[in-house]
Amino acid sequence: MSKLYLVGTGPGSSDYLTKAAIGAVESVDVLVGSQRALDLFPGFVGDTLVLRARNMDEMMKKSISLVDEGKDVAILSTGDPGFSGVLKPILNLRDDLDIEVIPGISSLQLAAARLQLPWDQANLLTLHGKGNSHVILDYLDNGKPTIVLPDFRVEKLAQFLLENGIHLERKVAVCERLSYPDERLFKGTLKEIAGKEFSYLCVMVIY
Repeated sequence: MSKLYLVGTGPGSSDYLTKAAIGAVESVDVLVGSQRALDLFPGFVGDTLVLRARNMDEMMKKSISLVDEGKDVAILSTGDPGFSGVLKPILNLRDDLDIEVIPGISSLQLAAARLQLPWDQANLLTLHGKGNSHVILDYLDNGKPTIVLPDFRVEKLAQFLLENGIHLERKVAVCERLSYPDERLFKGTLKEIAGKEFSYLCVMVIY
């Protein structure tokens, strides 16, 4: 019986790929993922499908149809498939497939490691695809740091928080391009973050 693998590829660098992820990719006929994720497997010899924000639903359905046709397929998910990854959209489409989830190291985990922050004592939140950042306001005053994947650039999220009454001196850290050679870690205040520019590959921690 054909199988669908949902493979966590970690925060971006091949240094954080697991042996399980590599083994799963080597076993399949078709590999689906963003170009950034596909580039982690330059030696793959099967068919590849490029996943983009605008064709996500189409590629999920295509992956399922390929499994129905008898092919083994792996969908690459940046970080971990179960956190702001491909597991939820796949289960929303079909829950009767032979699916194996290969967990990966989330950028949230790596951010916590870089900041030496025990992440079992933090709020974990993704705003990816939410279309509404107000949900973060429910987390910020429960006595725990909040580790968040912004839905847009972190400076815009900082501006949003300031506009919604969060104190301008609130301590914040931004972990940018985690695991890449140009990784950057910035610690400062909400006001300072709002006045800087960062790439979209960021994790934000609000203390």
